[in-house]
Amino acid sequence: MNIEKVVFAFFIVLALTLNFGFVLGDIDNPDHHNVYELYAALVVSLIATIMKFGDRTHVGAVLLATSLVADLQLIVAAVVWGFSSHLIETGLDAAMMTSIVSLSAGAVLANVTSVILLILETMMVRH
Repeated sequence: MNIEKVVFAFFIVLALTLNFGFVLGDIDNPDHHNVYELYAALVVSLIATIMKFGDRTHVGAVLLATSLVADLQLIVAAVVWGFSSHLIETGLDAAMMTSIVSLSAGAVLANVTSVILLILETMMVRH
């Protein structure tokens, strides 16, 4: 067993599960979405992206692209959360929470694509 591939797959799947956990719940209810879970999803997604930089294959390029999309979505979601929590008089209301969760849901789709590509690549490896 190649420990490097295990760690690589671990971070890809962890990025998906953390992101999915954040999105789960009523889209407009801030009580259903934890800021620390969004932060953890972003950090793990960034780690997974860094790990994908070494792969020079075509599949590796697509995996990197999906990670970059997920990172962008999560970064914008975190910026919107911070902006709405600290700079807007109304604070974190239902409309802002909907925007944050929608952006994170886009990252979930990118992470699902990444996991599917990982599974397909694993199935294509011949021993």
